[in-house]
Amino acid sequence: MPTITSKDGTRIAYQREGSGPALIHVAGAIQHRAIDPTLAQLSALLADSFTVILYDRRGRGESADAPRYAVERELEDIAALIDVVGGRAALLGYSSGAVLAAEAALAGLPVESLMLYEPPFALPPARQPMPADYLPKLDGYIARGDRDGAARHFFIAGAGVPPDMVEGMAASPFWSVVTAIAPTLAYDTRILERAYADGALAQRWAGITTPTLVLDGEATPTELPYIRHAVETVAAAIPNARRRTLPGQGHGPAAEAIAPALREFLGA
Repeated sequence: MPTITSKDGTRIAYQREGSGPALIHVAGAIQHRAIDPTLAQLSALLADSFTVILYDRRGRGESADAPRYAVERELEDIAALIDVVGGRAALLGYSSGAVLAAEAALAGLPVESLMLYEPPFALPPARQPMPADYLPKLDGYIARGDRDGAARHFFIAGAGVPPDMVEGMAASPFWSVVTAIAPTLAYDTRILERAYADGALAQRWAGITTPTLVLDGEATPTELPYIRHAVETVAAAIPNARRRTLPGQGHGPAAEAIAPALREFLGA
């Protein structure tokens, strides 16, 4: 598996498929290549028109990590991947990965297009912001090596998933996937906090001039009721952003459902 070395020396694993303009997937909190087959399926659907890059965010899958985390390090990872594909790329971000992708454009990386699927902001009146002690508690679970506690805290206090649903998740094989990457869940919280910037999300993201498509799934509000309001807020904040809802889809869209929307937006 090829790797690139980020600015801080961290090794980032990726795979490359297809030819044409570059498109980089930026995964969300519970995603990486080995556990989400949708990423590879979508890459295969787009490979006839794009050079598609799938990578494991630091600390996940086959990528390494560093002792200290900062959002800037993940932006440097994206910058290194953009260099690999010739210096310019479109970014497709899912959930908290959509926030990271938008922050990359805002930071001035050479991003030609943004496609943001359901950035998961907790915004009033749809949902109150996460409790002030959410991140310190999450950091505490991780520091103690309590991955199960970290994952439960992330889903219940962070993502707003009902506790009984989390109990069902914890009893399934999926839970081992979550606990394996539990130490990185705090990374996604810090990405969201950077974008919130003390309530200045709309003002900050008004500075994004990159052509942007903001997407959500028709079925997501039954899982995460606050997502629709977050998507509408983001679409309104970014100048000239396009907005699209995918029929029948939830927080994890099927590859065949999202691919046509991406092709239309990118003109391919």
